[in-house]
Amino acid sequence: MKHHFNPKLIAYLESLFSQLANQIVTLPNYYWKLSPEKRYRLRLAAFAFAILVIGFTIGRITNVNREVRIEAQERQLMVDKTGAMSLQLPGVTLNPEIYRFERLKLETLPQELKVPGRLTFNAEQGKLLSSRVTGRVERIYTFEGSPVKVGSPVLELYSPEFQSAQQEYLITNRTVKILSEGTTLTNLLADAKITLDAATNRLRNLGFADADILQLGKTGQANPNLIMRSPISGIVVKRHIEPGASVAVGEPLVFLANPNALWFVGNVFEQDARLIERGQSIKISLEAFPDREIFAKVNYVAPTIDSQTRGLLIRADITNPDGFLRPDMFANARLQIGLAQAIAVPQAAIVRDKDIRYAFIRTSSESYRRVIVKGYDLDGRRFAITEGVSPNDEILTQGAVLLNERFSKQD
Repeated sequence: MKHHFNPKLIAYLESLFSQLANQIVTLPNYYWKLSPEKRYRLRLAAFAFAILVIGFTIGRITNVNREVRIEAQERQLMVDKTGAMSLQLPGVTLNPEIYRFERLKLETLPQELKVPGRLTFNAEQGKLLSSRVTGRVERIYTFEGSPVKVGSPVLELYSPEFQSAQQEYLITNRTVKILSEGTTLTNLLADAKITLDAATNRLRNLGFADADILQLGKTGQANPNLIMRSPISGIVVKRHIEPGASVAVGEPLVFLANPNALWFVGNVFEQDARLIERGQSIKISLEAFPDREIFAKVNYVAPTIDSQTRGLLIRADITNPDGFLRPDMFANARLQIGLAQAIAVPQAAIVRDKDIRYAFIRTSSESYRRVIVKGYDLDGRRFAITEGVSPNDEILTQGAVLLNERFSKQD
């Protein structure tokens, strides 16, 4: 077959080869015209290129396709309809120092619910002092955190109404004393005593203590200000007014509480509301004191569900004799709602994947079964299994995460 070549292509190739030949001829002259530093760099580049070409050539002519023999160990993974996996490991013995098994037994265990909540002051043992007269705050004796005892002064109020009530009491008290000296004015004396009782009750209603009323009757001197005293022993939790402020009738002044009497207030999920009753035992743990547990009884269950949280509020009384507990501390409680037949295992025996929990059972010396289990956390250290395993099964209590990785690789 005769080939025909394009004359223009032949002319272009002849021109290209001619230019390349001229460049090769003039290359030495070009090299020596460069500076010593540039000639050094050019030599390094040529040397590196030569090494690259030599390495590529050796790699092409050398046989690197060596036969690598991999000893495959026979493993067999089976999955049944329940989702349980069985893994065969022929010739493999699990290290007993890493993998530990225990034989299961059925027990009667408490059935519990987790209840998040917090501590608060016991409102039944707290007291809100409010103004019973219109007046002005002249002095405050106690501030937030200050301890108070029964009868301790809390604040002073100046009130014209209180002044007139004292004068009424002093007048009727003198009248009773005068009439008591005679024996013929018994009817007037009886009326005067009634009036004195009314004046005394008026002072009490205004917040004047009985001890102050007795002192007023003895001295006959009116007090310039109304001294409001603490009705309980405790601490000042919150102060609502400042010195010099004007107050109206019914305005809150100071809230007092007993720090030794607290409440645990928790919320139960709406779907568990049917399981809650008064008198159930509750075990409370605090984030501030993780090693301390508080035992109490539920004494209040709210009659309605909270419209915002969709939870049912429950409450329990807590004593705080050492004063370590503080209101508004976060707490987690476990509410015992009954008893259940279950198998208790360490938490390390359970592998969690989202909402699914797995456990591993040894079925023979070389085979293991991963099963789905159901249950509930028992006390933070153990898990109560109610479904998925049987008594006398050998469950893996240590090394479950490592064995789960073997299953995952075979899956």
